[in-house]
Amino acid sequence: MSLTRREAAVIGAYTGVLMGCFADLQALGDEVMGRTTWTHDYGSSTFQVRLKAKVRDQFLAICDEVER
Repeated sequence: MSLTRREAAVIGAYTGVLMGCFADLQALGDEVMGRTTWTHDYGSSTFQVRLKAKVRDQFLAICDEVER
């Protein structure tokens, strides 16, 4: 199974482990948070909790696609 750049960004947003490039993660963050996100936002635990909650359903959808 090959991940798309968006899937890698979702996994990174949910787990806190960057996969792929930061620009993709930040673009996803901008989209789901509904505002421009800044580099320092990603160092905030409060922001990380909110971001994780916003991408949870997307993360679980990726998990459901894993071959068994």
